[in-house]
Amino acid sequence: MALIFVQRSEKIEYEIMNILIAANGIIPAVKYGGTQRVIWYLGKEFTKMGHKVTFLVERGSYCDFASIIFINHEKSLSEQIPPSTDIVHLNFKPAEPVRKPYVITIHGNCNDFNEFDNNSIFVSQNHANRFGSNSFVYNGLDWDDYGKPNLINTRNYFHFLGKAAWKVKNFKGAIDIINATPNERLKVLGGYRLSLNMGFRFTISPRIQFYGMVGGTKKNSLLEGSKGLIFPVRWHEPFGLALIESLYFGCPVFGTPYGSLPEIVNPEVGFLSNSAEELSKEVENVERFSRTRCHEYTLETFNSKKMAESYMEKYLKVLNGEQLNKLPPKLVQKQTKKLLDWK
Repeated sequence: MALIFVQRSEKIEYEIMNILIAANGIIPAVKYGGTQRVIWYLGKEFTKMGHKVTFLVERGSYCDFASIIFINHEKSLSEQIPPSTDIVHLNFKPAEPVRKPYVITIHGNCNDFNEFDNNSIFVSQNHANRFGSNSFVYNGLDWDDYGKPNLINTRNYFHFLGKAAWKVKNFKGAIDIINATPNERLKVLGGYRLSLNMGFRFTISPRIQFYGMVGGTKKNSLLEGSKGLIFPVRWHEPFGLALIESLYFGCPVFGTPYGSLPEIVNPEVGFLSNSAEELSKEVENVERFSRTRCHEYTLETFNSKKMAESYMEKYLKVLNGEQLNKLPPKLVQKQTKKLLDWK
């Protein structure tokens, strides 16, 4: 596939590209695999646009719409980039300079003052702003893969979606919210009744059910039966695929006002507070939220086509010699508490 370009107003607009997307991990994602899930749909959208996509990923990966190169950890990154590549989209920090035009998506948090690359892209505005940047692209998913949810079915439980063993996910807070209600139940997707990962934890409450690490149709079925997502995180969530997946299935979000949540969860589709008492009261009034509105909002706002179009804008800037950040992004304010406030 040849690269076609036209000169317009002294800038080059690329109409067909050879795009290399590099990430640590195996694609496609089987269960969670947030980054892997995002780059899969990103590559799929670029292919629909007519671009040629190659994934540089871990051995064991496969793909039916793009080429795959397995990462060789004994070689430099530059040695593994095909000569025909026009733009490299990294999802990790490279160990050495990249010899092709590139961008780097930053998916996580850090709490030091190390500088990021000038061509860094964050995954929400809050995420970017915390590092002195305004360069971000929201994650998006291909909702066709999730099917059309039943938004008028009877629902009789809430759900928690995330790694329950991570203290920043505040699974204990989710239990407190549910136990403060008279009768509500919680299904936990991403945890077990007995956990030794972060110290001993055994959940006694019979109103809490555990499903372990689930994915695919099993996860979708559980979300489709839920009244809402309980998401009281105690860190600055960079984005949160759990938010948009839940909203797609008509589940309003009951979470904390940290990180990306105020951007993603507006008052029409959820309620945010760092108080277990306030959240439990809102949980009992879940019927005031429209499942249809939650679904349509996510379908329109956080889809993979929009994500791909936004990344393409970033690619074109870089290919035209611009840097995405005038100065290297770095943390604006170090977090002194391990966990953000919860009461």
